[in-house]
Amino acid sequence: MKMIYIIFFTVLSNLIYSQSHYPGQHSGKFKLQDQFDPVVKAFDLSDVTMLPSRFTENTDREIKWIMSIPVKSLLHSFRTNAGVFSGLEGGYSPTKGTQKFAGWESLDCEVRGHTAGHILSGLALLYATTKREEFKIKADSIVAGLAEVQEALKQNGYLSAYSQGLIDRNIAGKSVWAPWYTLHKIYSGLIDQYLYCDNKQALDIVTKMGEWAYNKLKPLTEEQRIRMLRNEFGGMNDSFYNLYAITGNEQFKWLAGFFYHNEVLDPLKEKKDVLNPKHANTFIPKLIGLARDYELEGKGDGMSVADFFWNTVIDHHSFATGSNSDKEHFFTPDKISEHLTGYTGESCNTYNMLKLTRHLFIYNPDAKYADYYEKALFNHILGQQDPATGMVAYFLPMLPGAHKLYSTPDSSFWCCVGSGFENQAKYGEAIYYHSANDVYVNLFIPSKLTWKEASVELQQETKFPENGTVVFTVQKTSEVLQKIRVRYPSWAKNASVKINGQKQTKINKQNGYIVLDRKWKAGDKIEISYTMELQLIATNDNADKAAIAYGPIILAGEMGTKGFTGRAPYSDPTQHNDYYTYDFKVPQDISTSLTINRANPSADIKPAEGRTLTFKTKEGITLRPLYDIHRERYVVYWTIQ
Repeated sequence: MKMIYIIFFTVLSNLIYSQSHYPGQHSGKFKLQDQFDPVVKAFDLSDVTMLPSRFTENTDREIKWIMSIPVKSLLHSFRTNAGVFSGLEGGYSPTKGTQKFAGWESLDCEVRGHTAGHILSGLALLYATTKREEFKIKADSIVAGLAEVQEALKQNGYLSAYSQGLIDRNIAGKSVWAPWYTLHKIYSGLIDQYLYCDNKQALDIVTKMGEWAYNKLKPLTEEQRIRMLRNEFGGMNDSFYNLYAITGNEQFKWLAGFFYHNEVLDPLKEKKDVLNPKHANTFIPKLIGLARDYELEGKGDGMSVADFFWNTVIDHHSFATGSNSDKEHFFTPDKISEHLTGYTGESCNTYNMLKLTRHLFIYNPDAKYADYYEKALFNHILGQQDPATGMVAYFLPMLPGAHKLYSTPDSSFWCCVGSGFENQAKYGEAIYYHSANDVYVNLFIPSKLTWKEASVELQQETKFPENGTVVFTVQKTSEVLQKIRVRYPSWAKNASVKINGQKQTKINKQNGYIVLDRKWKAGDKIEISYTMELQLIATNDNADKAAIAYGPIILAGEMGTKGFTGRAPYSDPTQHNDYYTYDFKVPQDISTSLTINRANPSADIKPAEGRTLTFKTKEGITLRPLYDIHRERYVVYWTIQ
């Protein structure tokens, strides 16, 4: 029986957005198998049950918002483009009975339609996680509406909320926002609907879209290709590689290669940091596509180039929160202290860096990838959402005295709103991984793992990050399970391990993991306690500018709401892109300096009595997790005296 399991996991295909992740959910849906044999694989989203925590609270708010968005409103710009206003159930009018969105979904915005793609992905992820039919039903209605528009357009499979004129302007090198970026969201959403929800109509639509793209781009000259790719195109290469794997159609492989951006990617092959002053979210998806190509082909330097890029971003271009960029752009490496502005940390960048991290981890299961994932997930993504309304922030400002600026329900629809629909729907995707016989635990989040093929169930209980104790209970097991590998975080000064109440005197540590190897039986209980301490995280160019962390959690100073006027801290729906021009009106008397013993921060920062994860400085400033500070000003980076 054990050998049967080993053979099964060797041949099983799965995906992240590739076949190296989510095995069962995508089984049988790829005509081509990845040639890359991953070291570890992800579990299906359906294999991980999220237990009550701050993460499930975020998801619940996400569900309330995504389910409240009218399908007719999402499809309005698509139907307007196709002239489809009649013949629908109950009749349809472009001006009556339909709420028309503003912001990035307004009819005069050149990226209109991107939100529908993100919402298709978000609903697919929610359905995969919960199996609640309401998510599939809503998604099915969106897909059906898009099919109607595609048929009405009669443009050889073209589908969008705008005319092909925007694509033509892009090809000609004329001014236009980002038509292929927007199309990528629709491609991706439809692919997700097929893979997670088994919606074959979605596959039919996106296949036709792919055929249109091939016929559109195949005649272009190399000069036209180079010119076109200078405009942001999102993860088109990634989507076409996935569509190629699903269908086996060589045209889609050609398209994926067409979107290889030599100007940007070739220097990375030579290990050159060419990030400054590139637009960060234009850059990152190119590497995700490169990693996907490597997984499909099983050869080339795609994964090593992606890994060089990842290390460059993490080591030289990232803030203590795991986020990056200033006004959406990378800047000179190792100059963090010069870019503590109100426009740092675009949320889409972090969303895409986490995607890339997952590709790299299955190739090389080193705990450094999980350490980064934890840092960015807790300090940025978890705190992107406003707990009061469910709205999300575009940037994570590092400007002392700034605050998070949130979207509005029907008048923003920025890119980070779109990726936010996915962020809050897939918290279970990176907690656990597995090899043929081992389970890897990467994140400390209350959850239950059901490894169906191996007849293994593992439940995780923790109050992390309130404390560093994590308890695992083996609820069901088989001879397949040999080792449980639990991450030993880089922030932990030490750890203690108990199995069934017995303290383990020797801890086997490999590649940043505590390796627990025994003959497991149902009822076995593992308790691991990590020591969490206060630490200063200085900027990489100025030792006197530092953030404060407790374990991996960035603590920020509460600075109140002085100076808030009008709609603050929410976006003004009358201002198209106020997230980019917003005046934070920081009061002059905001405290930005602290006296701290650098060798021993706990000498000057003390826990606040009766409050979890709350501390007081010598100056009387309250420090709390950045992810929990909302609707008020804060300070992350301090001048350390």
